[in-house]
Amino acid sequence: MHAGGNRLGGGTAEGPARSGPLTERRLVRYLLIGLALAFLGFFLVVPLLLVFVKGFADGWKVYLEAVREPVALSAVRLTLLAAASAVPVNLLFGLAAAWAIAKFRFRGKNVLITLIDLPFAVSPVIAGMVFVLLFGAHGVLGPLLQAHDVKVIFALPGIVLATIFVTSPLIARELIPLMQAQGNDEEEAAVTLGASGWQTFRRISLPKIKWGLLYGIVLCNARAMGEFGAVSVVSGHIRGLTNTLPLHVEILYNEYQFTAAFAVASLLTLLALVTLLLKTVIEWRSAH
Repeated sequence: MHAGGNRLGGGTAEGPARSGPLTERRLVRYLLIGLALAFLGFFLVVPLLLVFVKGFADGWKVYLEAVREPVALSAVRLTLLAAASAVPVNLLFGLAAAWAIAKFRFRGKNVLITLIDLPFAVSPVIAGMVFVLLFGAHGVLGPLLQAHDVKVIFALPGIVLATIFVTSPLIARELIPLMQAQGNDEEEAAVTLGASGWQTFRRISLPKIKWGLLYGIVLCNARAMGEFGAVSVVSGHIRGLTNTLPLHVEILYNEYQFTAAFAVASLLTLLALVTLLLKTVIEWRSAH
């Protein structure tokens, strides 16, 4: 019975049996870690380095000329403007949607959650086509817009709308599970003590979600600056006017201006690295 008890309890005469997730041999663990590092190196680190190597292949002078070109600077400005327009809108939408879903019970909550996830399920190219069908010259609202001399497609408003659509779930999806996990006890106590809705949000809810909110803003901004599919459809590819950085890189590459294409692409890569750094800092602060 004693020996059987040891077996059932996971122990032996030589010592306790190993338990937990790390039960593989060292060779297996090292092999798995090595495969993961090799995969990341081949598909992430090497392409990342190649962007800078190709961008500086012809020297600093050619690199700076490609980056300082008026068309490239216009693409940078348009990319930053689209992101600066999309992030505040999605910030307000994400806060409102997350607050409603996490703090209230109402009919249609599941429908709202499904609609929030819709941009994840729809291809960005299809989303761009929908905007063309709505606001294009031959679209549903096209004649009305033309009558009032309002241009949406192949102009800045269309690019901003497409960017807002594809990035709309990011902040909301970051905040909804966070608010649901935190519960409503503190908010209910504040309301019971006479706090208004705005006071409850500003002094109770917002401090609890600030790191999750910043994390969602960083992700939203990164996606907005790197969006290609939907923006490509609604932009019209007008050089110097409606081309964002990703579209400008595509045009340069298709014209066999490889050094200039990689030079401009390095700007997007630097933005991605800054975003990754901010993401890491926010995760570290949130954990502590």
